Amino acid sequence: MSDALSERSGPNIGSTIDDREPTPPAWMAVFSLALGVFGLLTAEYLPASLLTPMAAGLGASEALAGQAVTVTAVIAMFSGLLTASLTRRVDRRIVLLAFSVLMIASNLLAALSSSLIVLLAMRVLLGIALGGFWSMAAAVAMRLVPAALLPRALSIIFSGISVATVVAVPLGSYLGGLYGWRTAFFAAAALGGLTLAFQFFTLPSLEPTSPARLGTILNVLRRPGIGVGMLCCTLVHTGQYALFTYIRPVLESVMVINISGLALVLLAFGVANFVGTLVAGWVLERSLRATLVVMPVLIGAASLGLILLATGITGQVLLVVLWGMAFGGVPVAWSNWVAHAVPDQAESAGGMVVVSVQSAIAAGAAVGGLMFSVGGVVGVFGVASTILLFSALLIALRVRTNPHSAI
Repeated sequence: MSDALSERSGPNIGSTIDDREPTPPAWMAVFSLALGVFGLLTAEYLPASLLTPMAAGLGASEALAGQAVTVTAVIAMFSGLLTASLTRRVDRRIVLLAFSVLMIASNLLAALSSSLIVLLAMRVLLGIALGGFWSMAAAVAMRLVPAALLPRALSIIFSGISVATVVAVPLGSYLGGLYGWRTAFFAAAALGGLTLAFQFFTLPSLEPTSPARLGTILNVLRRPGIGVGMLCCTLVHTGQYALFTYIRPVLESVMVINISGLALVLLAFGVANFVGTLVAGWVLERSLRATLVVMPVLIGAASLGLILLATGITGQVLLVVLWGMAFGGVPVAWSNWVAHAVPDQAESAGGMVVVSVQSAIAAGAAVGGLMFSVGGVVGVFGVASTILLFSALLIALRVRTNPHSAI
């Protein structure tokens, strides 16, 4: 094995994130992963902005066309859980390139689909790529940069989420309005092609280490502090997505602004989310535990402020910006936690995080819907804030941030 490959070989079983040999940071490879996240999330969000023309073009109801999002999320959950074990003997570079190929194929075939059934089948391909890529992100980042730079690398990678959140829906709507909904998917396929080329030329060979099997996931969950950590990860995301699902109704009820003003506030939320992702990398280099605790506290406090404080329009916008910034750091913080707490099985743990987030999206929407029917936006924000503050307390008391080897 060459020296270069040895430098990228990653941690062995029982190693910690801090005792790896220093490696020259492969920043271009890190940026290629960020582009991959942006491309995958953009493709996932496209149906949200193209639902009406998609449904009309495929001769289906909007409710059925909306299942393109559901199918992707469900498949992503299983892909995140199974990728590490099913690809345990394959070079990680090849696996990541394969996910980019799936992204391209999904978007191209979706653009050419003649029926809703074909479209949904193509979204299965995207779900495989999305869940698998997400589950491997932290583990691959560990092998691209020295340990001290991991928070910064992950903040760059996951900034792709924030950019996609800000750009995908309005851009998809714009392209769909000008040239038709299929054009938006062709554009997403072109973005996938750019991603594939960038990754092909920048990603080093990453031979698999610590091969995972399905039983590995159960073994990881049995380690001290890991199960409660996954629970806290789920609670934080459940609270956030319960809030985010009803962000428009709450802003309309507390802010006296027109539709254009509302759009600007939502844009401010997205920009703040992007900034928060980058800031989180700097904060995490100082304290992982503090970041895990503070982020849900800030989100909970901001959401309570929106419904309880008479701050005026300026104060309300600042609370929305605080909320966006705080949530920008959440995926970065939990990916860092995976890398620190389970360095020898980061891919399996990353898969569990994918399951936690995807199930939290569904749970958050369900909890939010129940509370909205009972107590309106005040009920939603009150319960979601309680979940977030409770999760912060549980993280502070029970979640381990230091490595624990297999037992």
